[in-house]
Amino acid sequence: MNDELVQKIRSNPKYKELVSKRTGFAVKLGIFVLAIFYTYILTIAFNPTFLGTKLGDEGVMTIAFPIAAGIIIVSFITTLIYVRRANSEFEDLTNAIKDDVKDEL
Repeated sequence: MNDELVQKIRSNPKYKELVSKRTGFAVKLGIFVLAIFYTYILTIAFNPTFLGTKLGDEGVMTIAFPIAAGIIIVSFITTLIYVRRANSEFEDLTNAIKDDVKDEL
């Protein structure tokens, strides 16, 4: 790829918009997921009896398992949210940038 094409893409306002939106969205989702994970870990560290609470009278399952499963499910959902937005809004911006610089290719 030649340097002129790279500079044309980088100077495109749609490229700047794409990078800004994509980075901001990824950071927000990442912080959300990390906050959930760290909250779980901190709960294990500072209040293990809460997560050790048994579900039911004679059950062997503790409350930690459904909470951990919920965290994994939330992680998958946030991934799906990102992929959906990447395949719509971010892809549209990428195609617009390609259209703007297609003469250079």
